[in-house]
Amino acid sequence: LESSLLTQPWASVCIGESTFLAKVCFRDTGYILLVSNLSGVWYESAGTETVGQRSKELNKRLTVQVSSFLHRLRNLMCPLLAGQLDTATSFSCHHTAGGFTLHVKSELSGLPFYWDFCCCPAPMEMVSRHLVRPLIWMSLALQYKVQELTSLLLKKDAEIEDYRENGASLSRDRLWTEPFQEERFQQNFMAEVRSRAT
Repeated sequence: LESSLLTQPWASVCIGESTFLAKVCFRDTGYILLVSNLSGVWYESAGTETVGQRSKELNKRLTVQVSSFLHRLRNLMCPLLAGQLDTATSFSCHHTAGGFTLHVKSELSGLPFYWDFCCCPAPMEMVSRHLVRPLIWMSLALQYKVQELTSLLLKKDAEIEDYRENGASLSRDRLWTEPFQEERFQQNFMAEVRSRAT
């Protein structure tokens, strides 16, 4: 399950007034959920035995096979991760330093349907594998792309200036652009990154 979770993208989800990053992977044998508010990271990996036991505790009036229960949970979580909230389903959460619980309330076959994802703090290796390493590699890839695009813009400016020096002119004034200023771009970019981080 966890290796399959690595291929799942992070999604930004709003639960109440809080925003989290989350990813989840469902199989017929269970699920694994990873949630972060960038201050903490929590996860739950639950197999059929855990799912079956908890479903009996939370839904005493429902008699459903575990595989059907997991299918229902997947159908409830996918719209949340896609930002397409269903008015018939509500999500709430409670988190502390020691854990994170995602409460789900919906309906199944005309009966109330409840589920709690009971997460504990993710081990450091899991945090590194799913969050830290991908973010670092993405940051390095973006830095490389910025350098590549900066170099291209400077070459384009030099090319345009060469045309101008040889008598070329624009047929439409609205196409005129200021020369690219690398230092100003870097300063503005870092200022924006700092403002978003705070």
